[in-house]
Amino acid sequence: MYNIKKYSVLALSLISLSAAAQKSKPLFDGKTLNGWKAVAGAAPYKVEDGMIVGTMTKGTPNSFLITDKEYGDFILELDVKLEGENTNSGIQTRSHIKPEGNNGKGLVYGRQMEIDPTPRAWTGGIYDEARRLWLYPLELNPSAKPLYKKNEFNHYKIECIGNELKTWVNGTPVAFVIDTLDKSGFIGLQVHGIGNNLENDGKKVYFKNINIQTGGLKSKSFPKGIYAVNLTPNSLSAYEKSDGYKLLFDGKSNAGWIGAYKSAFPSKGWKIENGVISVEPSGGAESTNGGDIVTTEEFAAFDMSFEFKLTPGANSGVKYFVTLSEKNTGSAIGLEYQVLDDVLHPDAKLGTDGNRTLASLYDLMTAKKEARFLRPIGSWNNARLVVYPNNKVEHYLNGVKVLEYVRGSAEFEKLVAMSKYKDWKNFGVAPKGHILLQDHGNKVDFRTIKIKKL
Repeated sequence: MYNIKKYSVLALSLISLSAAAQKSKPLFDGKTLNGWKAVAGAAPYKVEDGMIVGTMTKGTPNSFLITDKEYGDFILELDVKLEGENTNSGIQTRSHIKPEGNNGKGLVYGRQMEIDPTPRAWTGGIYDEARRLWLYPLELNPSAKPLYKKNEFNHYKIECIGNELKTWVNGTPVAFVIDTLDKSGFIGLQVHGIGNNLENDGKKVYFKNINIQTGGLKSKSFPKGIYAVNLTPNSLSAYEKSDGYKLLFDGKSNAGWIGAYKSAFPSKGWKIENGVISVEPSGGAESTNGGDIVTTEEFAAFDMSFEFKLTPGANSGVKYFVTLSEKNTGSAIGLEYQVLDDVLHPDAKLGTDGNRTLASLYDLMTAKKEARFLRPIGSWNNARLVVYPNNKVEHYLNGVKVLEYVRGSAEFEKLVAMSKYKDWKNFGVAPKGHILLQDHGNKVDFRTIKIKKL
């Protein structure tokens, strides 16, 4: 005979434990650093007035206080105050450490939510510490830049569920990254290295109300219109689909693409393999092998993203507002997001003031790039191209806006008049056109080509 009372008590206990697991619980008890350890740099951490306090220290690299335990899916909330306006801090998520790194002091790597009081104002953005660097600069969501309150406690929420990472600053959604790395890892609190900056030496970072939920997780939806960085090749998340994106390249076939000035996809010169569409090398000449390829569909206002990978010395480009009305020889005519090895290809030295370099509006306007946002040749780069209904255009490289202009404006027409396009009537101002991938005779890979009509 079953002991009904015994099993009822057991069932209630299990229900109670399950409910407790679904609630947020303190990750820091407010009294000790039990469950945490300091690694990498020498900046000290201690407990004061129920808070973890880290002190900026000159001459030491980035310092981290990390959890002993690793976490997979979780929702983390905490309050942080950072003294000063010319340094930064961050919260590591699903991160790891190489003990041999940093001269044996340990090298922390993994995704970090940025805390940035500087004029750049990228608080809530996602940085991949000591690995891929910036994944989500706030150039991708500039409306979130004013959320940070200087020299005050700010409230942060970080949601890691499955392959999605989302951040909120003071209750407002900020960054959204869909990644393929790190299913679990530790959580870390950063005191950033300050070099020998005496102004910041001794300034504090205060962490309090650190709470984590690991059970019963429900993803909180982001409002439509916030750009999501999806690092899963040739895929669209449910959020991206609901926001109006579609893939221009399915990762498997040439569906939706034909040769420029042709009725079919080129029979040579392009290869589709392992989720990548590639221009085959053919000596560096322009459109003499397979030739350019274009979308069968035309676009007016749009938000387009793509990944590209260059080989040493390679040249290619992504053109837009291509009408195919010119019937010219060589590459079809259109506005061009330049894809180029700036170091080894001679075209980078031609044109005017660098307007033929990577991410530039080819032969018209120079991309303003910082070296730290460039990725080595042979690595995947993320590009974004936005054309608004009012004809404003933006070029992005690895999440950072590198130029903007207005099609048809007086400034634009002046640039055209000084360029190689000066003899083409109404260059770049067509109401709609095809997207083009250029064959310039060098091997260049493309993938994750997606677009949303605006």
